Amino acid sequence: MTPIRILLADDHAVLRSGLAILLNTRDDMTVVGEAADGAELLLQAVDLQPDLILLDLSMPRLGGLDVLPLLQQKAANARVLILTMHDDESYLRQALKAGAAGYVLKKAADVELITAIQAVMRGDVYIHASMTKALLTDMVSAKQPDGAENRWETLSDREQNVLRLVALGHTSKEIADQLSLSVKTIETYRGRGMEKLGLHSRAALVRFALANGLLE
Repeated sequence: MTPIRILLADDHAVLRSGLAILLNTRDDMTVVGEAADGAELLLQAVDLQPDLILLDLSMPRLGGLDVLPLLQQKAANARVLILTMHDDESYLRQALKAGAAGYVLKKAADVELITAIQAVMRGDVYIHASMTKALLTDMVSAKQPDGAENRWETLSDREQNVLRLVALGHTSKEIADQLSLSVKTIETYRGRGMEKLGLHSRAALVRFALANGLLE
């Protein structure tokens, strides 16, 4: 298996060093570079073309939110996982809108980081559980497009069950274990259900589910 090539971007050298040690102990991950600010990150991203960029939001010379859109141009194939101290939903919304594939809080990095990296590299969106709740606080009563309930009813029971669990933050592997199915089968149900609903991200699915009372 080819290791996931990771570029670290954080202005704290001690944190970068700790992350590098953690990630390099794994056979499936390798740190290929480090950057202390946004400008340096752009140069390294172009040069290294990593698979994943672990990005802090608060950095000198281009912060994380400023550099995110530029990374979409300079390293289009790299997935970006935010690792930050900011547990503020406004930062989360901006990061996702700018193209981030995940959002992890530094205080939870020791238990969540590997899972988050694996999730975003599978194509999932990973959001720290407490941030998912914060993101949706002001969206629960949002009006859904006409026909939302009818679209949900077009899903099979299995598709509905899978999407509920996805919206609650479970990974495909966790859902597969719960339903005694393969991960591939779960991802098929997930993709088919999302297509029927016309949704394109986990965040959109969670908004839909909450607004329609599907998680009660």
